[in-house]
Amino acid sequence: MRGRNVVMTLYLLFLMLPIYWLVNMSLKTNQEITTGLTLWPRDITFANYVRIFTDPSWYGGYLNSLTYVGINTVLSIGLALPAAYAFSRYRFIGDKHLFFWLLSNRMAPPAVFALPFFNLYSAVGLFDTPWSVALAHCLFNVPLAVWILEGFMSGVPREIDETAAIDGYGFPRFFVRIFMPLIASGIGVAAFFCFMFSWVELLLARTLTSVNAKPIAATMTRTVSAAGMDWGLLAAAGVLTIVPGALVIWFVRNYIAKGFALGRV
Repeated sequence: MRGRNVVMTLYLLFLMLPIYWLVNMSLKTNQEITTGLTLWPRDITFANYVRIFTDPSWYGGYLNSLTYVGINTVLSIGLALPAAYAFSRYRFIGDKHLFFWLLSNRMAPPAVFALPFFNLYSAVGLFDTPWSVALAHCLFNVPLAVWILEGFMSGVPREIDETAAIDGYGFPRFFVRIFMPLIASGIGVAAFFCFMFSWVELLLARTLTSVNAKPIAATMTRTVSAAGMDWGLLAAAGVLTIVPGALVIWFVRNYIAKGFALGRV
């Protein structure tokens, strides 16, 4: 038991070291970062965080990212719920092939679709808007959400559907009031993965935006200049980029635990 505790402690320290070092760098000046190795800041400064929260180009990047990630999560779950129900409850010609084709979109690298999306959105006037990135990310997140939710829905007995129909429930009312609460864990898990995949994706987000909807990941490249890399500012932006994902994990932690136990995650 003692050996296990030691191994677990070392493992946690190994995982937390990069995060600690990122926070450590964000509280230093560039001069201190580049002149030597220090385990903690000699003179703590919050100037890097102040600049991010006062410069519109910086905090605007976070707002843009949160906007298209939120839109994508809602769209992905909204589209995946009826699709997953159809795959779970009905059998039709080519259902297995269609299900595999949906997953194959998740296997393709984003670079394959970057140019077609760029050309399409430029033609219809969606380029450099949060909707362009949100809709592009649906190509990957909807199949993932369908795959996760179908596993949860298949675990719900079909007799519940039949009993609700006998009791006079219409399908929309049955689906929202009875069926969705039964798969709440699956919805939470699917929403978590949609949020995380959309939040960390960079290539499509950079390709489909330029100024008005530029995400924080693209804004972080502005730290490179003729004077060199602004390490402290980049570290502070990295710390703040971790926060939304950590908050999402905190709020859906119970659903994630149930999802790993009951679903196909």
